[in-house]
Amino acid sequence: MPVQIDIRDGVAVLTLNRPPVNSFDLALRRDLRAAMAMVMTRPDVEAVVLTGGTRHFSAGADIEEFASGTRGGATAVPTLPDLIIDLDQAAKPVVAAIAGTCLGGGLEVALGCHYRVVAANASLGLPEVKLGILPGAGGTQRLPRAIGVKAALDMILSGMPVNAPTAARLGLATLSEGDLIEDAVAVARQAARDGAKPRLSLRRAELPTDAGADWFQRQVDGLKRPLPAPLACIEAVRAAVELPFNQGLQREFALFRDLVVTPESKALQYAFFAERRAARIEGLAPDVQPRSVQRVAVIGAGTMGAGIATVAANAGLEVILLDRDEASVRKGLAGITKGYDAALAKGRLDEAERDRRLGRLHTATDLAAAAAVDLVIEAAFEDMGVKQDIFRTLDKVCGPDTILASNTSTLDLDAIAAVTGRPGQVVGLHFFSPAPVMRLLEVVRGAETAPEVLATAMALARKLGKVGVVAGVCNGFIGNRMVEEYLRQAYFLVDEGVLPWHVDGALERWGMAMGPFAMMDLAGNDIGRAIRAGRQAAGDDRPYSTFPDKICALGRYGQKTGKGYYQYDPATRARETDPEIDALAQAHAKEVARDLGLPPRVIGDEEIVARCLLALANEGAALLGEGIAQRASDIDVVYLNGYGFPAHKGGPMYHADSLGLENVLRLMEGFLDGYQGQFWRPAPLLWEKASAGRRLTA
Repeated sequence: MPVQIDIRDGVAVLTLNRPPVNSFDLALRRDLRAAMAMVMTRPDVEAVVLTGGTRHFSAGADIEEFASGTRGGATAVPTLPDLIIDLDQAAKPVVAAIAGTCLGGGLEVALGCHYRVVAANASLGLPEVKLGILPGAGGTQRLPRAIGVKAALDMILSGMPVNAPTAARLGLATLSEGDLIEDAVAVARQAARDGAKPRLSLRRAELPTDAGADWFQRQVDGLKRPLPAPLACIEAVRAAVELPFNQGLQREFALFRDLVVTPESKALQYAFFAERRAARIEGLAPDVQPRSVQRVAVIGAGTMGAGIATVAANAGLEVILLDRDEASVRKGLAGITKGYDAALAKGRLDEAERDRRLGRLHTATDLAAAAAVDLVIEAAFEDMGVKQDIFRTLDKVCGPDTILASNTSTLDLDAIAAVTGRPGQVVGLHFFSPAPVMRLLEVVRGAETAPEVLATAMALARKLGKVGVVAGVCNGFIGNRMVEEYLRQAYFLVDEGVLPWHVDGALERWGMAMGPFAMMDLAGNDIGRAIRAGRQAAGDDRPYSTFPDKICALGRYGQKTGKGYYQYDPATRARETDPEIDALAQAHAKEVARDLGLPPRVIGDEEIVARCLLALANEGAALLGEGIAQRASDIDVVYLNGYGFPAHKGGPMYHADSLGLENVLRLMEGFLDGYQGQFWRPAPLLWEKASAGRRLTA
């Protein structure tokens, strides 16, 4: 049954039982309403405790119902708001006993209860803004009445959950210091004796006395991006202050209904489900089970290796950090410790947790130290010879069941696996820098990677808190192979007279977190040069602009040298345009124009964005057609989580679909006759889908 009922000496404990996360779908809503109606009529019940068990109170409403546009995402009675009103107006006190996840509609249900008690592991939040909507079941009206307007708006706009101590400090709940259910039952009994049923719907939501008349407008002005959902959230919370409760609910509903059908919300909902789909491995037999991974070794104590070791230690794994000498491993460990100390200073973890994580980290300088681990992650210099030498040694010293993983970002995983006697045990784990921050993990399936090894790698991604995406073997896998074409177009634009800051500005105004030139300054322009040289050495004769090599010739490698396409403040790393780069770019464009006879022309933002983004989509279609990516939505997940593509645009493949593939082909046809037009031949799959009137993401 979706709701289990246990009567404890006058208190009815209703336990939600809708695996896996107690989503408030129609079945759960109906059963909870029926359970509430029944216990309200029983004379032996004086109060109610509503709980979801020890792991999840509720992860919220059923997101697949959002498209209906009805409040709370429900199309059938009872709607989620109906259910919450039942709780709010119940004749007997109702206490929410919250453990684990309490998000979205789950928190709105808890806010409809008269009291809230939280376990130490509780996490409470309203993440709807991340789906391009707002809390649609009274959350924008009740939360400000519970914890104050400012704190409530901060939670609603960020979409980030608060932990149990913070919830208690805000006045959102009482913190249980013992058995959660027993504490909640005690609160319920006391409330029944007192006859107390405090209803948030009867409170006033008031601004702080020093807020000022323009407080809400200042919140609007302070938005980083004035997207529809954050604007509507501010408007809904304003209604909580200025309107009676029921009118505020009506305003919330109207705003919710309008948001659900916006392009931004549709893109964000697509991205949410795309991330879910990415976890599914095509062609994997249902009986394939991942192995247990408890001990890992990380080869290379540089920035990337130390970052990977940090991620593994954070996830509770025992970690051996290896490098060729003591100085290198000490430097890597010192960097990890410095990172933990910074987190401690910011209150993100306490001393005990820092010490536990550091206690899981061990160092060594001999690869033989990896003999007994479950998995090795090689994060050495991006050179085929170096990596093959490491894998030859690992193959000899590691146990026969040890999985050998490479963090290579561009090299041929099959060539690395071939030097071992266990190619089925080799997989790619391409982390993105900085590894403790970036969510993406490309899991590269080699030609002989065993199914259970692939399943283990994807399960490890989840354990590490990463979004794993399966990729096949090719130069650059999914993300870097596509970004090469993105960068190629950015450099060609400079050839035609567009300044680097103009290219970046156009793409950032469109929504990218960082333009291509700023991105390369962050990654390191010398790394880009090495990749281009490697491509050409391997026989890739496609032309590149010579402009990025001119930048490298000046020693301008980016943020790490203080200068690249921009100059950087040594203290803050804030970027500034550099007249030297402007002059170099202008001279370079004149040289290209003279040598190739290019006529001068003005290139605006629209063409800059189209060329860079359609280059991504076209190469993505090629990858999809070759089977390197499992599905178009996986490609979008890569770009949303690893390359700063704006979530409210859905990803490069979704964006191409939103333009209409026939329009994409038309734009590309127009570029065919332009500078370096040979790069605008459509990928076969793109042509096929467009001709059939279909979508890449269908």
